[in-house]
Amino acid sequence: MNKPTPLFILSLSATLQMIGVGMIVALLPQQVHAMTGSLECVGLVASVFAFAYLLAQLPISALSDHLGAKRFLVTGYLLCAVSGVVFFFTETAGGIFLGRAIQGIGEAPIWALGPAILSLAYPSTKGRVIGIYNAAIHIGLTAGPLLGLLVAPNGQGSLPFLIFAVLCLFAGLCVFFFLKPVAVPLGQSRPSFAQFIRLLRQRQTLILLLGVLLYGAGYGVFLTVLPVSLASTHRFGATAISLLFVVFYAAISLSQIVAGALSDRFGRKGFLIWGMALAAVGLAAFPLFSGLWAYIPLGFASVGLGIFCVASIAELNEEAPDTLKGAISGSYYLFWSAGYVLGPLSIGAISSNVPFIGFGTLAALLGVQALALVRVQS
Repeated sequence: MNKPTPLFILSLSATLQMIGVGMIVALLPQQVHAMTGSLECVGLVASVFAFAYLLAQLPISALSDHLGAKRFLVTGYLLCAVSGVVFFFTETAGGIFLGRAIQGIGEAPIWALGPAILSLAYPSTKGRVIGIYNAAIHIGLTAGPLLGLLVAPNGQGSLPFLIFAVLCLFAGLCVFFFLKPVAVPLGQSRPSFAQFIRLLRQRQTLILLLGVLLYGAGYGVFLTVLPVSLASTHRFGATAISLLFVVFYAAISLSQIVAGALSDRFGRKGFLIWGMALAAVGLAAFPLFSGLWAYIPLGFASVGLGIFCVASIAELNEEAPDTLKGAISGSYYLFWSAGYVLGPLSIGAISSNVPFIGFGTLAALLGVQALALVRVQS
């Protein structure tokens, strides 16, 4: 019997964990609001997770190059399982915030070290396998809320938290028992901080990371500011907004699978540029479409974001030596999470009086980034 491949083990584990995330992500704000009655405390549910994820990303990823990525990946899944147990037993908002901090630290290696391991295990097809892995994450995020409705149809109860903990534990055990550590090829020097700084100071690396920052901002805007705006400007109801999330996750998933494989064959340059350009055009054009027709440009924007995502992380892993795969993947998600946190705050503030000006600003920045990629790739 053939042993499971690294791609299968990593994708299966990520899907299981993200199914659990999808089950609990809507319950946590409701529970905090029920405990405190404060919308400010509800906002902290996202902020605590984001800042823990942001702070943990680079140290964990850099250490993985020295100590091995597998142990950090297993630890990440186990920390997420611990957070689920905290959510299950806590009766205070403080307990939920503690669980979210633990979850943020736990998810940091899951997002970053999966691509780092895959780029080492599949050096000639890294775009394809990273695209599949990222798609597996988004498939889990899509399926989770649907399963959550079956387990807790009224949006109450603590059973989804226990299921989340069990799924994370099972994912961690899968990685521990079945993922064979991927060794760095012989003859390569040990990673050094100076080598990492030199890599970050390269012009192409900086331009790509700025694009990742904007990608994170677009991702965050799609999940936060955009649905609220569509409810007022396009009269989207709850069903239409739910469908928007499905369209977004499906477009991100499918585009990464296709673009990842094609970029291995034809190179990353065109996918980096056209992915960013497509996202800019789609985001700029959606105010011109009324009602549900807005799904068309927003779907194109989602496809563009997915194309840029897989092409950029594969490109960065090609630029980095094998001894710095963890560090460069951590840098990628450091910039992504910074954009994810700051983007919605900035666009929401800009759009507070004029609804579409914030989205137009983000579209313009995405367009400028596409032009910068044309220049740096020429």
